[in-house]
Parts: sequence; C-alpha cells; structure tokens
Amino acid sequence: MVQFPKIIQGGMGVGVSNWRLAQAVSKLGQLGVVSGTALDALFVRRLADGDPGGHMQRGLDAFPFPDMARRIWSEYFTPGGKAPDASYPNLPMHQRTSPRKLVELCMVSNFVEVFLAKEGHKNPVGINFLEKVQMPHLASIYGAMLAGVGYVLMGAGIPLHIPGVLDAFAAHHAAEYKLNVTGAQPGDDSQMRFDPADFVEGPLSMLHRPRFLAIISSNTLANTMLRRASGRVDGFVIEGPTAGGHNAPPRGKLQLNAAGEPVYGDRDQVNIPELRELGVPFWLAGGYGNAEKLREALEMGAAGVQMGTAFAFSEESGMRSDLKKSLLTQAVAGTGVVFTDPLASPTGFPFKVAQLEGTSSSFPIYQERKRVCDLGYLREAYSTGDGKLGYRCAAEPVDNYVSKGGKIEDTVGRKCLCNALMANIGHAQTRKDKSVEPPLITVGDDLNSIVQYLVPGRDSYSAADVIEAMLRPGVEAENVDSYVEVHAFAATA
Repeated sequence: MVQFPKIIQGGMGVGVSNWRLAQAVSKLGQLGVVSGTALDALFVRRLADGDPGGHMQRGLDAFPFPDMARRIWSEYFTPGGKAPDASYPNLPMHQRTSPRKLVELCMVSNFVEVFLAKEGHKNPVGINFLEKVQMPHLASIYGAMLAGVGYVLMGAGIPLHIPGVLDAFAAHHAAEYKLNVTGAQPGDDSQMRFDPADFVEGPLSMLHRPRFLAIISSNTLANTMLRRASGRVDGFVIEGPTAGGHNAPPRGKLQLNAAGEPVYGDRDQVNIPELRELGVPFWLAGGYGNAEKLREALEMGAAGVQMGTAFAFSEESGMRSDLKKSLLTQAVAGTGVVFTDPLASPTGFPFKVAQLEGTSSSFPIYQERKRVCDLGYLREAYSTGDGKLGYRCAAEPVDNYVSKGGKIEDTVGRKCLCNALMANIGHAQTRKDKSVEPPLITVGDDLNSIVQYLVPGRDSYSAADVIEAMLRPGVEAENVDSYVEVHAFAATA
C-alpha cells in the first residue's frame, strides 16, 4: 500500500505554479507541483532581470553539469537587470531537432525549478507538462529527473509514450518520442530523440523514476492509457470542464450556449465506479476547491483532489500581485466572471479566461494587439509534402499562417497564449515600439469561491491557509478507500 497526498496543487503555467508555491505546498505534506511549460524562456527572463534573490544562481550551482551551467549563466545573466523598457532576449523556437543551447536551457531550467521547490523539506514535488507542447518534452523531463522530481503529470492530450521515457531516463538511457505532425506523409521522420550521454559531464548514479499521473477527462482515456502506455501509469487526475486552463472539448458535435461557450453534457461525465475498478489511484479536479468536495471525493474512492484556482491567488503563486488583487476584489463582490472561450487557444481546445477590464481578458483590447509569434510553444508541426516539417501557429500573423497551408478560418479569435501567460507573471515582452504584451488570466469557474480562504481583516491568503481550510476538522485524516495498491502495467504499445 502506498499513501498518496489528498491535495495536489495544480500545475498552472506559465510560472503561476512556480517553485515558491510548490515548495510551500509540499512542505505541508501535500503535493506541490511546478509548471514545466516554457520554463526555458522564463528562466532566461529571470536571469535578464538580474536574478533577484540569487535563486537561479543557487539552482545553477547545484546542477550536476557545471560547464553547461556556466555557459548559460555567462550568456543570459544581466547584472542589475535589464532596463525596464528593454526587451527580453529572444530564444530560437523549438523544433523536432532544436539547437543544442535550447536543449541545454530546457534541462537546466527544469532542474532549477524542481531543485528550488524541493529545498527545505524531504517531501515529493511534481512537475506538470502539456502533451500539446511536445517539442521540449525530452530535455525538460530529463532535467527535472536530475533534480529528483517525484511526480510527472501531463494532460492536454494522450501521453502514451511518457512512462517509457521515464523508465529510460532513470537509467540515463536514450529515449524517443514521436512528434504529432499534421498531414504526415509515409516516410516523414517525426521522431524526437534525446540521449543523456550527449550532455553528461561525468559518471552518474541511477535516477529516481517519478510516478506518472495522466490528466484525463474520460473513462475511455483511462483505459487507453493503461492498455497502451509504454510503461507504468501510476494514477489519474480526472479533470472536469469547470477546471481552469485548457479543457477537453465536449464529446460529439460542438454546441455553444447563448454566451458562446461550449456545452458539456452527460457524455462528458466520468463514471467513477468504473474508474475505481481499474485499481489505480485517482484525483478529482475542477470545482473541488473546498473541504466538502474533498470529503465527497474521498467517499467516492478518490485519493484526493487537484485544485488550481485557490492556489493561483495565494501569496506564493507567480501571478502578478495587481492581477491577483483585481480578481480577488471581484471575488469578494461576487462579480468574477470566467468565460470558456472555444477559440482563444491555438490548440483548438476550449480555454478558460477570467474577464478583467483593461487586460487581454477584455477581448476588444486584445483584438488590437499586433499578431506576433516569437515564443512558439503552441506551434503545430506539419508536413510540407517534401519530406520536411514546417511549423505554424493559428495565433501568428494571418498571412504567414495561410502561406503555410493553414485555413484562414482557424485564425479567427485566436490569442497568443505564450506571450500573454508570460505577462501574467510579470515577464511581459516589451516590443520595439515600446508596447508591452498584455496578460490573459486563466482560472476555473469557481473563481468567486476563493473568498473562503480570506481571513477577516486580511486582503490576501497563503497556500497554508488553503490547505488548512481544506483539511479542517470533519475531513477524515485517513480514509482507507483513498489508498490503492499500485499495479505495474506491462507496455503493450
């Protein structure tokens, strides 16, 4: 029998679930999770800001490949920080085969984030990735494993090949991962490969193989993962359509309600009794951010719950303080509104957006933004028809996208989530014309419920306040149904 955390802090990107938040949650015996999305770009921007507090340097000093760490520090650190109106350095965008320095940045940045989250305690820390953001996966996962990450969580797709990658990297063996390519032709090479031997700077002992949790939204996906995954699946996070960030599209033909949001029905509900029969632990997510819902989840046989929105507004999260304050004020007044936008994300998945006047969450303001794609994490790979791969994003300049074979109708309403999410955490890019990228806040439908964590007389709350409220007397301290024997599932893929 294995004891699992009752609370998983959601992996909110980019940098909202930062090392400070994950550290605070894990110190209290729950599972703190850092976001692995765009960590290479975030790491460079932290260095360009002069590394306030010296935290990135402390992580670099612990990195096991010192020559690599010195190269990165030398190239990207700006003593005293860049000028406030200066632009952040631009990195090359990821491809099937990315430049070596970009691969090294992925390794180092993921190591540092996990290393810092693990400081000061001995409890596990997790890292969250999006299956849709495939190209940085291999180097990022290896870097996180070098730091001893305890859990890898992945959603926004069907991550069948990740368990086998974890198995390979635990022994420092090479791993491959097939890139999804639109219009792939027979003979197209879409395989990505990472060999630790190309980067190590000395002998290394075996690495801890982290537990793998797939973030899914249906019983079908749960069964598929257990039957076809390339290695052991250790559990599931069952995410409903009220959760923040990307949501799974409704099953069947897409229908919109009067507000223009996707309509979810009975087919989108998970059958919990069938899920229990699979014999692996699971956590429920999406609207489970209070003690009563945690108790309900435990009674249904879940190991616990995953929650993001409550932690997104905690003092430790990476969200800009002014944005936290504005939305907290709305929540106190009961006026917070979250719109499930079927078009915003270039991935085509519905995406939750909090409505906040004066930011990109106010759609007319965002429509005025000049289309720029210079981070490219959500680009799709496509076959050019001559054995080569191209890359395009539905949020890039329309003419560029269409010239690459994209459909013009797919560009309507798309928003640059990469730049917007960087702006959410205080690292907005400044353009040559001195315009600054606007933020776009994503949270769950239960935004207004975060007032439950505010103590009278205070205008903010901590991660500890959230956990204390969730585990208040009345929630069973130990529920035998929330402990499940972990079975090793043989790979059949």
